[in-house]
Amino acid sequence: MFRILFLFLLLLSSPLRSSEGKWINPFTDVCWECVFPFTVSGVNVSGGYSDYTTYNQALCFCGGFPPKAGIPLSFWSPEILIDVTRHAYKLLGLGGMSIGSANVRNRGAVSVTSSGSSENSFYHVHYYKFPLLSILGLFTDFECIESEEVDIGYMSELDPLWNDDQLSFILNAEAALFSQSAAQIACAADCTLSTMDKPNDKLFWCAGCLGSLYPFTGSVAHHQGGIQASSLLVHRLLAKMHRSYFLKGYENKNFCEAKFMPVIKKTLYKTQLAYPRAQTKGPCNALGKSTVMWGAGKSYPKGGEDFVYLVWRKKQCCLDAVSKAIGAQ
Repeated sequence: MFRILFLFLLLLSSPLRSSEGKWINPFTDVCWECVFPFTVSGVNVSGGYSDYTTYNQALCFCGGFPPKAGIPLSFWSPEILIDVTRHAYKLLGLGGMSIGSANVRNRGAVSVTSSGSSENSFYHVHYYKFPLLSILGLFTDFECIESEEVDIGYMSELDPLWNDDQLSFILNAEAALFSQSAAQIACAADCTLSTMDKPNDKLFWCAGCLGSLYPFTGSVAHHQGGIQASSLLVHRLLAKMHRSYFLKGYENKNFCEAKFMPVIKKTLYKTQLAYPRAQTKGPCNALGKSTVMWGAGKSYPKGGEDFVYLVWRKKQCCLDAVSKAIGAQ
């Protein structure tokens, strides 16, 4: 029943649009090319689409009773919506509805430093579970597609760590180590690799071309535009959710079960802008990718300064071909 109601609201997304925010329409706001590449036993069966985490593996073996041998599958799934907004308690990705009152103390802002040489900013973020494949009933036979519903998983307005850089060290004390110049110089290589859609998981403290991944707060010290700042905060929020043991991911060549990862694995994610102007043509963006490559014209004054991102996650399944074949008879 929920699925039918949700699809009805999505189909009516244009009338439901407010001046800020919208219901994400799966037919007009989603870059479905981003589900590719689709690999079977390490073979790309989706044409010319490439991937930075494809493993040449013919079979997968999983423990349990009885143990299972199967065929490894991998593809990308749209599962998360993230708001990046200056308006506290405004749920942009859920039609722009407000569930609380904003005041001067908790609202976001973009400001110029006293010297006038640079800008800094602060945004709130909201994390929603948005299992679009499950909602639409796609790929539901695959074990790695969980049956879930839309839910609010995190709101920065309720987190005292999000607007306090010093207090956030409770969660990410290693930020002091990676603030050293040598560690930051290494991030130049990550910028190049991320822009080529090949981020380096070993440089986990880097956010590519977007700025500093630390601290895990809503403050952007070197604001270069709304697209750059919001993309950086999407990366920070995902890293924060991993550190809080909220998100799981797949290790290399593990097709059996996702596991908690306190350190984000960047190659398991890619993003697309869904609001204010949906990015409906591929490829989607690796974490840290330069916004020069895709962000032009996506932000504008009056209605285009807050953002909603759809986050795609790498899924790896061990398909039990024997059980599927028996069930089909």
